[in-house]
Amino acid sequence: MIMIIMPHITLILLWLIVGIPIIINPTTWIWTGSDPGSVALAMVPPNPIQCNDGGGGGGDCTLSNSYGAWGDRKDCHVLNVTYPTNEEELRLAVAHANRNKLKLKVVSKFSHTIPKLACPGSGEGPNFLISTKNYDSGIEIDTKNMAVTVDSGVGLRRLIDEVERVGLSLVAAPYWEGVSVGGIISTGAHGSSWWGKGGAVHDHVIGVSMVVPAKPSEGYAKIIRIEANDPLLDAAKVSLGLLGVISKVKLSVEKGFKRSIRYNFTEDGGIEERWFEHGKKNEFGDITWYPSKHIAVYRYDNRVPLNASGDGTFDFIGFQPNSLLISKTIRATEKAIENSGNSKGKCAMAATVVGYKKLSANGLKNNGVIFTGYPVVGPQAKMQTSGTCLYATRNDLSCAWDPRINGLFFYETTAIFPANNLVTFTNFINDVKKLRDLNPENFCGVDAYNGFLIRFIKASTAYLGQTVDSVVVDFNYYRASDALTPRLNQDLWEEVEQMAFFKYGAKPHWAKNRNLAFLGVKDKYPSFGKFVEKRKELDPENIFSSEFSDELLFGSREKKDGCALEGQCVCSEDRHCRPDKGYFCQQGLVYKEARVCRFAHSSLFQNQI
Repeated sequence: MIMIIMPHITLILLWLIVGIPIIINPTTWIWTGSDPGSVALAMVPPNPIQCNDGGGGGGDCTLSNSYGAWGDRKDCHVLNVTYPTNEEELRLAVAHANRNKLKLKVVSKFSHTIPKLACPGSGEGPNFLISTKNYDSGIEIDTKNMAVTVDSGVGLRRLIDEVERVGLSLVAAPYWEGVSVGGIISTGAHGSSWWGKGGAVHDHVIGVSMVVPAKPSEGYAKIIRIEANDPLLDAAKVSLGLLGVISKVKLSVEKGFKRSIRYNFTEDGGIEERWFEHGKKNEFGDITWYPSKHIAVYRYDNRVPLNASGDGTFDFIGFQPNSLLISKTIRATEKAIENSGNSKGKCAMAATVVGYKKLSANGLKNNGVIFTGYPVVGPQAKMQTSGTCLYATRNDLSCAWDPRINGLFFYETTAIFPANNLVTFTNFINDVKKLRDLNPENFCGVDAYNGFLIRFIKASTAYLGQTVDSVVVDFNYYRASDALTPRLNQDLWEEVEQMAFFKYGAKPHWAKNRNLAFLGVKDKYPSFGKFVEKRKELDPENIFSSEFSDELLFGSREKKDGCALEGQCVCSEDRHCRPDKGYFCQQGLVYKEARVCRFAHSSLFQNQI
């Protein structure tokens, strides 16, 4: 699932740098070229499954994620794909795989998982893929019991709108709405909240229906209904697709409400002390930290009554439609900056990004069209999640990361820290500040995307959920077009990454991160053994496991030349970096136990020798 990408304000920077003519429409950015009258709409994201027979699923197929590249850069080949439209067809698909001893995985309409969890195998053995793209019709709302039961393939936006239509609200949702309900539950997707049941969607689940393998006498597959009091629910709520195929999800809902949001752009002094109180005092609050600019943005976000004045929306600027040409030019500009080895260009981007975010309130709109001032008050359905780049139909605009256009291409690291011990996350922030203070310009690359996004999720009973109240950090940064091309300030992001997961023991978000983030992950979950027991019980033949899921959960792959450049390993020898390009395996600058690929002529490197 995608999180945050470089916002549209970078377009202004490009206009200043390379003279691209741009005009602003009240609801989106529009490329006009030499014709100010031409208005474009976005092209919808592609089906992540492409088959030789044109998409029907009957021939050799390839599964991609929404970025067009998995962590290992290798294609996922699938022998056959099926598109069930109802629960019985879903059961028959699982029965077919079980009867024929096929490896089986499930993918949704958009496929935003960064790790290769949706791939049923390397293609060396028989495998099978189920797409829930067309299994998206069932939404049953129980107003008496304040619950909604939904088919796993239903998109988040449709679910939110249907619930809101009858005067109810779904409380928790991720910030990006281009996901399915089944995908949300499987991977632990979340928003931000320590209040009530918390910001993780799976903690609002009160029932799950799942299709699992069965004996031949039971038709090779059966549907099990897991209710709130069933201990199996704690395994099923975050299952990574390893227990069976989720067919229906039952979620609790609440009476409809509105939210009032205000951003406070201020200096980052004391952020290491303020984060905890901010999470406690604001129901949906978050913090965005721009280290290179010494700026912290505190989001004051709380519910207000449904009769409160205001019809605002949150249309996050990074999820709005982008001109294809603009997206390509942004990417080309960033590549040129990378190739020149000069951080000042990225610092110019970061300054412009942060400046325009403050001006535009990050996409908040008081009346659904423009931002006129704080607070912005609007219905929960319009304020909790966004993704307008998903819906238009023409070919001039798209989501900026659409792999067909050679647009934005980046990594996303997401680390989850325990909040019951305040020292852990506080010390992480202080360590990042120490690394930043060696040369703030080297942190501009992350601030040109979205800095460090800090959110809050509550303790969960899910076996693969968070055992205590937690704080989550997301940050995005440039990914090279070629797997063996080193990146500007690569060593710093490797050090921050290793600092989070190894020094402070953070847990990785299941649907994000590079492979190294999952090293030793099973030891970070006290109930991991219970989850494995339920997996053996429901899938004794391991048809839902693959070498990719096994690697993620249980072990690491062989280290190869250049493997550290894309986070496939932590370097222990120079050959894991690119010594022929001047990148060598060195210790961290602040976290000395880190092992990172550093350019030999880096000024920071020279100061250490």
